[in-house]
Amino acid sequence: MLQSLVSAAQKRERFRARLATGELLVVPGAFSPLSAKLIERKNFDGVYVSGAVLAADLGLPDIGLTTLSEVAARSAQIARVTDLPTLVDADTGFGEPMNVARTVQVLEDSGVAALHIEDQVNPKRCGHLDGKQVVDEGSAIRRIRAAVTARRDENLLVMARTDIRAVEGLSAAVDRAKALVDAGADAIFPEAMMDLKEFETIRAAIDVPILANMTEFGKSELFTTSQLADVGVNIVIFPVSLLRLAMGSAVRALDTIKREGSLTSMLDQMQHRSDLYDLLDYEAYNAYDSSIFNFDVPR
Repeated sequence: MLQSLVSAAQKRERFRARLATGELLVVPGAFSPLSAKLIERKNFDGVYVSGAVLAADLGLPDIGLTTLSEVAARSAQIARVTDLPTLVDADTGFGEPMNVARTVQVLEDSGVAALHIEDQVNPKRCGHLDGKQVVDEGSAIRRIRAAVTARRDENLLVMARTDIRAVEGLSAAVDRAKALVDAGADAIFPEAMMDLKEFETIRAAIDVPILANMTEFGKSELFTTSQLADVGVNIVIFPVSLLRLAMGSAVRALDTIKREGSLTSMLDQMQHRSDLYDLLDYEAYNAYDSSIFNFDVPR
């Protein structure tokens, strides 16, 4: 009720312990705190906060227009309502090393368990768009060193994302991943890998967990969780999937209103009121103090 009773420190410790098992952790992206509660209800391993989703939710393209304050606020809202660890997209750290350090501490205060910092030129763009630019190796290393140094909880997982594969090729991605691990990265997010063999190559090159981004309509082929586990991937995110499905349903609903004048034909596709109330745990709020929350939950 109100918020998770599991502390941020506990979530971080548990997340690292799960990663240490070597099993694949499946982490869908939440587009709201309510969707994060549903991800937990369905027994996934964590919740992802996507920069692309936040930008889209604000009616903006994913080209580095969102701010640290906006990302931290949404991360805090999501981390508050779930016992699961929250992994957040921190873009380029919203600036250079000093900005990266502040970003890490602000997001740490928001209650996240993990974050990733990327090596794109600031301002960045969506990782699956053409025309990306990446910073030189020295700049990328300084960002990760700043991030690792700034954290106050040693269990906050600092992941380094590299977009260099789409710019300079797989060999450059291997070299960049190694350099980022040497700089202190706890995990590597190699963006826009083209096939399973490329994930295998990255896996063989480094000894920290790696993440696969299974975003639809992007550069990477969509692999199953079993395929990714077989090549040694440790985390898989589905960053924008729930938003895409929700927006697809919204489009169909609006078209139905225009065409039919009501949504009666789509009732069986909706989350029922009783299911929503159950997910929100209305009963717990009612039981907490019936002298204040003196309502009846409809059956």
